Amino acid sequence: MNALIVVLILLLLFLLSGIRVLWEYERGVIFLLGRFYKVKGPGLILVIPIIQRMVRVDIRTVVMDVPRQDVISRDNVSVKVDAVVYFRIIDPARAIIQVENYYDATSLLAQTTLRSVLGQHELDEMLAEREKLNADIQAILDTQTDAWGIKVANVEIKRVDLDESMIRAIARQAEAERERRAKIIHAEGEMQAAEKLLTAARTLSQQPQALLLRYLQTLIEIAGDKSNTIVFPVPSEILELLKLRADDHRPAAGEPS
Repeated sequence: MNALIVVLILLLLFLLSGIRVLWEYERGVIFLLGRFYKVKGPGLILVIPIIQRMVRVDIRTVVMDVPRQDVISRDNVSVKVDAVVYFRIIDPARAIIQVENYYDATSLLAQTTLRSVLGQHELDEMLAEREKLNADIQAILDTQTDAWGIKVANVEIKRVDLDESMIRAIARQAEAERERRAKIIHAEGEMQAAEKLLTAARTLSQQPQALLLRYLQTLIEIAGDKSNTIVFPVPSEILELLKLRADDHRPAAGEPS
């Protein structure tokens, strides 16, 4: 009788030792006698001791910081790049069976992919087209980690560090670019002003009276300042116009003046 009680107690302890509790974000990969059996969880599960073994797998999104990488761009500029990778396990069985350490494998793959992709682009593209580079790196990582049951959700390039000499060179380039744009804008303004002046001159040439009115308007505008002596040239066209008007009002021969 005592031996039976002892056996029952040992059997009970044996069964209790196989009870596992998995959280909502955990899954258990069960191996039966060394062979894959099934994926269990979450909740309360039973793992038969000795003949079964369980490996816990966290299926939450992992934020992995990619170590700083030395990258040489396509235009032979050396930069240091930091990035972060967001991934999660969608197939716990493959993540355990297909790769020895899925976290280290994903980290090393992210480092090599980051250097490979950025090395195919110039420095200006790294600085201006970061969203496109993030998408390219994410697509490559997601394709290669699919066999491991891992889904790479996003990749973000955090920082691109340059040497001091390269920063000064970029500053000089930006300054030269701004000066070039300023000269082009000034030249375009001069060309537009010349076109408008040409149009105005053609319009004034059609009516000589318009030239006189414009001349008088200019005199009115500058007459308000009485502190300076203004020497204003009189166009010969206006003198001829005044002479014509004087001839029109001059009495004819034999008429009383």
